[in-house]
Amino acid sequence: MPDTTVRLGLIGDNIARSQSPLLHVLAGRLCGLTVTYDRLIPADLGRDFGAVFGLCKCEGFRGINITYPYKEQVTALVGIADPAIAAIGACNTVVFDRTLPSGHNTDYTGFMSAFRKTFGAAFPGKVAMAGAGGVGKAVAFGLAGLGCTHLAIFDRDSQRAWSLRLALERSGSAMAVEVVPAIEDAAADADGLINCTPLGMVGYPGTAIPKAVLGRQRWAFDAVYTPVDTVFMNDARAAGLAVISGYELFFHQGVDAFHFFTGAAVDPAALRAELIAAAAETGVLG
Repeated sequence: MPDTTVRLGLIGDNIARSQSPLLHVLAGRLCGLTVTYDRLIPADLGRDFGAVFGLCKCEGFRGINITYPYKEQVTALVGIADPAIAAIGACNTVVFDRTLPSGHNTDYTGFMSAFRKTFGAAFPGKVAMAGAGGVGKAVAFGLAGLGCTHLAIFDRDSQRAWSLRLALERSGSAMAVEVVPAIEDAAADADGLINCTPLGMVGYPGTAIPKAVLGRQRWAFDAVYTPVDTVFMNDARAAGLAVISGYELFFHQGVDAFHFFTGAAVDPAALRAELIAAAAETGVLG
């Protein structure tokens, strides 16, 4: 049986509006657990990421979520048992369950769940993606698992894009992968468009995928969920594309992370209803 009190947290740089605390507290309530969940911003604490991570390890946290820009950095501090997660090279969920904490990636599983919930058994087709950082890595491997035929990757740091291409090829994925010098070079021929950059997030205005390239594709996904209605999502809807918002990734990765933290399986439908009710009370989506 899981403990009845669970201390959790989130380490990231731009998390003041993160709804992860609410998701995990409500999930705990539905499962008969008392959950506390702290936002931990290294700059605000006057410490670097490693020091904040060590603080959590020593001060009774059961687990922590990791978000931008630390998902790759944390891999040096955890053990990763799943070869698929090791190949991704990024973690967003850490459990302090042994001397060397265990690292997981629920962005990977959460993206696949969000895609299936929206599109059923349909395949992604050809995809153009902006951003090859921590969440981009997870989404790229998720696309491979969903049967994506071709992935074009753009990142302002071209070496990061090439590293992701190499990781996918080494994993034995059948998905064809290319690195492109600009997202516009691949967007017109794509079935799906994906933003895995921070652009569109609160504090990072704009869009990584120009409005002018939208229209020929079938679907779009934005990993950003604060706000849910990013410039990219609004542009994609206006162009007639079916969309998966970052909120769906947030929700599904949170369900998976909660299970890693507690061993409990929350009812997704009940949790979604609780989040919607909370949003109605506060005026803030989930």
